Amino acid sequence: MNYNQISIVFKSFFVILAVLFSTAVISQQKYVIDNSNHFWDKVQFGGGLGLGIGSGYTDISVMPSAIYNVNEIVAVGVGLQFGYLSSKSYYNSFVYGGSVVGLVNPIPEIQLSAELEQVRVNTDYNSTPYRPSYSDNYWNTALYLGAGYRTGSVTIGARYDVLYDPDRSLYGSGFMPFVRVYF
Repeated sequence: MNYNQISIVFKSFFVILAVLFSTAVISQQKYVIDNSNHFWDKVQFGGGLGLGIGSGYTDISVMPSAIYNVNEIVAVGVGLQFGYLSSKSYYNSFVYGGSVVGLVNPIPEIQLSAELEQVRVNTDYNSTPYRPSYSDNYWNTALYLGAGYRTGSVTIGARYDVLYDPDRSLYGSGFMPFVRVYF
């Protein structure tokens, strides 16, 4: 599949996701005045922890997040991301930033998602006999569109970064699986 075909597929997926999201929001509007404060009853917390260690490589990440359930179909939320990556005698990198996410459950078992992530990447490369030490600091923006199977508070699926640039992206691929848990 060439780049144009991939681009058309993901643009179509994004349009369908936007239509589902807006239709779900519009169809769920109720004109009932509720003066009680049930905000915290609709908030769920979750996130992720990561640890990878081996043979001179270290990867530690903490990614807390929270979502607000607008109704049974739509949820919106925010997340933070902190990470440290190190490869012995090669580089040390710190990653930090945040994201906003929209989740749509057209049926209880299926979850569609759109997530905009903005992270700062600060990397210090160590000198070698072939190059001097240097630093690379930049902002990385990603727009993930995903789909997953949901059971209870756990969703397992895959997402794709439609803004993926192999030369500047934080990750080695635009496609990545995920496990999402909210309590």
